[in-house]
Amino acid sequence: LLDSITRLARAYNTVTPPSGKVLTGGVDANALHKPKRFFGAARNIEHGGSLTIIATALIDTGSRMDEVIFEEFKGTGNSEIVLDRNISDRRIYPAINVLKSGTRKEELLQKPDELQKIWAIRSAIATMDDVEALKFLYAKMLKTKDNKELLSILNE
Repeated sequence: LLDSITRLARAYNTVTPPSGKVLTGGVDANALHKPKRFFGAARNIEHGGSLTIIATALIDTGSRMDEVIFEEFKGTGNSEIVLDRNISDRRIYPAINVLKSGTRKEELLQKPDELQKIWAIRSAIATMDDVEALKFLYAKMLKTKDNKELLSILNE
């Protein structure tokens, strides 16, 4: 668990000798090398387990450097969970924006029939606002014991 990849990259930017290649926001190109290697270490291990890295990124801080760092890492993760201050301000936890969160390559993780149900649910909640979508899904989750049952009742 890394909180946050942004702070790690900032720290490396402070201590890395200048390379002469400076990205927008004042980030030295070489400063991102070690944070990218760390984040890229996540993998399955054949005949073993896996190494999962969960990292947070700071966004909407007003810092151009933070934006550049975020953009460098944005497409490298397998899943993106977006926390929403508006939801948190309403004291709803976890403050996950379910409309903006998701998993890449979910077709490799789900059976085709389950995937179709998930896409149908996403289409149905896409018209809701962020808080309404989270409350709707949370209420349904409380009434079910597993994902299979949840998908079943949501597709009725």
